[in-house]
Order: sequence, then C-alpha cells, then structure tokens
Amino acid sequence: MTEINSFLAEKGIYMLTVILFFLGMFGMATCGNYMKKLMCMNIMQIAVIFFFLCLGQKSGGTIPVTISGLLSSDDYINPLPHALMLTAIVVSLGTTGLGLALLMRVKDKYGSIEEEVVIKKGDEEK
Repeated sequence: MTEINSFLAEKGIYMLTVILFFLGMFGMATCGNYMKKLMCMNIMQIAVIFFFLCLGQKSGGTIPVTISGLLSSDDYINPLPHALMLTAIVVSLGTTGLGLALLMRVKDKYGSIEEEVVIKKGDEEK
C-alpha cells in the first residue's frame, strides 16, 4: 500500500492528465451535440498541454534567468516545453475559434447542432 501511495505522490499528476485525456476522448465518442464534442476536444488539448508542462518541471528548479555566481546550470528548469506549450495554446484557441465558426454555419444551414438531426437533414438533401 505504501508503494501505491509513493507512486501516486510522485507520478500521480501524470495519471490525472491521462484520465483527463481519456475523459475528453470518451466525451467526443459519446456526445451527440457538436458543441459538447468541441468542448471535449478542448479538454483533450488541455490534458496534453498539462502533461508536457508537468514533464518540464524539476523539483527544486528555478526559472531560467541566468544570474552569474548564484546557481549552476543544473538548477534551472528547461524552458523549451513551456515555449512549445505556449504555441500549443495558441493553436488550441485557433481550432476552437474555427470549430465555433463552423458550428454557427451548421446551425444556420441545418437548424441544429445535434449530430443525429444534422445527419438526417443531410441525407434528405441528397
């Protein structure tokens, strides 16, 4: 039991991100509303971003601002994962905005954002 507690204390945050990712995937697979699917996609994106930010952390590390004579280079955290995830956040905002714009077009054309209604009306148009 103590092994499980120590594992969760050290690596539990990674399990949380995996659970969050699969929660978003489950929502995308089961929800019939396109807005809910878009929000579940955002949950998946947030889980991936959070996972990589957790990988970039170091116990006892400090921000990567060099002040000569104070700390060695081993004491700084790696800034690359943080910079990459900042880019991923911008891409996430772009995909969300595009998804919302497409949802508005679907709502205008089909009168609903429910998947079954849109598929049914799409089949009727053929």
